[in-house]
Amino acid sequence: MDVGTADDHSPEAAISRWKFAVSRQYQHMLDKTTPHVLRRWIGAWWLPPCYVLRVYLVQGFYIVSYALRHLHLTLIGLPPPLQVDPEIIGRPHPPHPRIRQFRPFVRRLPEFKFWYSITKAFCIAFVMTFFSAFDVPVFWPILLFYWVVLFTLTMRRQISHMIKYKYVPFSFGKQRYAGKRAAEGTSPTLD
Repeated sequence: MDVGTADDHSPEAAISRWKFAVSRQYQHMLDKTTPHVLRRWIGAWWLPPCYVLRVYLVQGFYIVSYALRHLHLTLIGLPPPLQVDPEIIGRPHPPHPRIRQFRPFVRRLPEFKFWYSITKAFCIAFVMTFFSAFDVPVFWPILLFYWVVLFTLTMRRQISHMIKYKYVPFSFGKQRYAGKRAAEGTSPTLD
């Protein structure tokens, strides 16, 4: 006969077990969505219109909207997109002698984490619009102007970084190269 301790039946233990079960179920749901990139992004594209409609209907929560835009700007442009930034290390050489091929464009923020951060931010901001404590009265045109200036400066820096190191932050599948004959305009028939 196994006799449990008094701590097994305490409210703290029950709450701890419940939190563990909820976090495990939540992680399971996230793991199931990982391979469905297109579906995740289609779902994420519905969040901004819902949030904008909510803010428009209640005519408030401009500081929450500003914080949300600032977070998105931070995710998009403030950190350099390269995991190993040549400006930081001083030279574009492999960080370790055993690595044969140096790949400078390795994203710091993987696609899944980017999607997750954006989705979570919109959900939290949407929930915040239901509590009047977060509706701080501000003059919204000043926040908008400040954000536009911040966005312009950040994107200018980011684009100049992209031009300097000759990279594009997107990839559209496997890159295909035309052969020598295709470049010369000859047909690939046998002579």
